[in-house]
Amino acid sequence: MEDQHMQEVLGKAQVLVEALPYIQRFNRKIIVVKYGGSAMIAEDLKKQVIQDVTLLKLVGFKPIIVHGGGKEISRWVEKTGMTPEFVNGLRKTDEPTMEIAEMVLNKVNKSLVQMVQELGVNAVGISGKDGGLLKVKKKYSQGEDIGFVGEITEVDPKVLMDLLEKDFLPIVCPVGMDDTFTTYNINADDAACAIAQAVNAEKLAFLTDMEGVYRDPEDPATLISELTVTEAEELIQSGFIGGGMLPKLQNCMDAIANGVSRVHILDGRIPHCLLLEIFTNKGIGTAILDDKETRYYHEGAGV
Repeated sequence: MEDQHMQEVLGKAQVLVEALPYIQRFNRKIIVVKYGGSAMIAEDLKKQVIQDVTLLKLVGFKPIIVHGGGKEISRWVEKTGMTPEFVNGLRKTDEPTMEIAEMVLNKVNKSLVQMVQELGVNAVGISGKDGGLLKVKKKYSQGEDIGFVGEITEVDPKVLMDLLEKDFLPIVCPVGMDDTFTTYNINADDAACAIAQAVNAEKLAFLTDMEGVYRDPEDPATLISELTVTEAEELIQSGFIGGGMLPKLQNCMDAIANGVSRVHILDGRIPHCLLLEIFTNKGIGTAILDDKETRYYHEGAGV
């Protein structure tokens, strides 16, 4: 039994040693985490995600959380007797729905702040309205008017940089204003991507309900651990990528084209997926990187 205990202890030490080069490389670097999907619904997963992000903060990263809240918005829309409407995957947002969306997103935002604070880290919850963070224009879906849905035209990251400088963990809900100061709902993936570009993030991580990118969506064994932008373009052209993964992968490629070093697509349903992807040699999701970027540590080219 003593030998077994010693092996367990040594195993834990090995995990810490494996994490060391990643901690060294990304110390004081900004990482944007897009938080959504089932990980926002299940209480145990929610706590684990917040633990992961808090740990990243405590070991020297500068995390920013950008969260969604689509399922919760739909639940409250239904509670008021309305029916959620979607056009080409985007929520049709009339004035009453926009009012509900902003209320729900702010509620979610402050609950995440509370969870981070409970773990001993100072967090500040803001929306894209604060400090003029996210400026938008009205977004159309294939020419169709879908109401108060915004397309980001400009990001002013000053409020985020100020919070990071003062050692706060910013938590952002995706609501912005146009030139007339009208409020719009924003797709959280788009918001995370735009913010990551504006703050020159080293990493952008999408927590989703998908394990990552597959070379063949019908075969789970074809999960791709690392993917260059060129390889991603080839996959898209091959027709294998479809559904919700297509716009997500396009967002990843846009982020890399605008200076983000690596983008990760992770399954938020896996406990502590962020730590497993960032601090272990193999990782568990799909990392998308620029063609000029080195491969990961486990491929012998350094981290």
